[in-house]
Amino acid sequence: MAPVSPAPPVGPPPKSRPEPRRRTPPAPRRPAVPNGAVLGAALTILAAVAFGFVAQMTVLGSLSHERAQKVAYANFRAELAQATAPVSHFDDSGKDALAAGQAVAVLSIPRIGVKEVVFEGTDSGVLTRGPGHRRDTVFPGQEGASVIMGRRAAFGGPFARLSELAGGDKIMVVTGQGEHTYEVIGVRRTGEPQPPVVAAGEGRLTLVTADGQAYLPTDVLRVDAKLTSPVQETPRLAISPAFLPHKDSVMEIDLMSLVPLVLWGQLLVAAALTLAWVRHRLGPWHAWLIGLPVLALLGILVAGQCAQLVPNLI
Repeated sequence: MAPVSPAPPVGPPPKSRPEPRRRTPPAPRRPAVPNGAVLGAALTILAAVAFGFVAQMTVLGSLSHERAQKVAYANFRAELAQATAPVSHFDDSGKDALAAGQAVAVLSIPRIGVKEVVFEGTDSGVLTRGPGHRRDTVFPGQEGASVIMGRRAAFGGPFARLSELAGGDKIMVVTGQGEHTYEVIGVRRTGEPQPPVVAAGEGRLTLVTADGQAYLPTDVLRVDAKLTSPVQETPRLAISPAFLPHKDSVMEIDLMSLVPLVLWGQLLVAAALTLAWVRHRLGPWHAWLIGLPVLALLGILVAGQCAQLVPNLI
């Protein structure tokens, strides 16, 4: 007897399980600005600041100093003619000290070819325009010690040849009280003997600058001169030595320049990153055509604030 085959299963055939779909990994996103472009932006910032700083400390600084002197000299001559030039350390109200940067005198040293307008104050910002009168000393021509500070090399370097002066050389200073003449006593450096205290009824002028190679000071140089013209009326000081701002002292910097430096620096960083993005999207020609003038301007502005952080006598 033949074996009986099993009956076929009743119902629909079993469904075959579909093979799982393989997921294709997403393509990596292209960064808006490649890493190499970020490095390029950083190098661009560094180059712009370095170029601007060198320009500010040399050519642009000298041009800025020359222009500031011309404008100040014309204005100060007008004040002298109208008898409105400062003769005391206070403003017209008689209550507040003269504003820093106000012209107070014209200094002439024929021996070394110096003729400079002198401004009130001795911080690094004021000394970019020319020599500055130290605010805790009397005006030139008055009784007591007067101090004028100036740069050795940067921003025109008006006191670059101060070390060439010798005893007997003449110095002339014009203020609102008239013309005053001084005779050089000598040149001294830090640690050398100081001249005796100014006697009653006498006046002395001390010129101060950095000593050593240009932009690489090693000491402070001072030239002392005695007043040989009549002593003028001497009003009281508006600022005593104890309250003189630290930034007005010898070889000091103005830390307040950090505030605008940060602001201009942020704009420079933003401009450099934008330049990198434009270069990535449109090509190098468009990027440099658009960005080079902007970067150059911002680099000079940032460098100008950096120059404020250089010691005031350099």
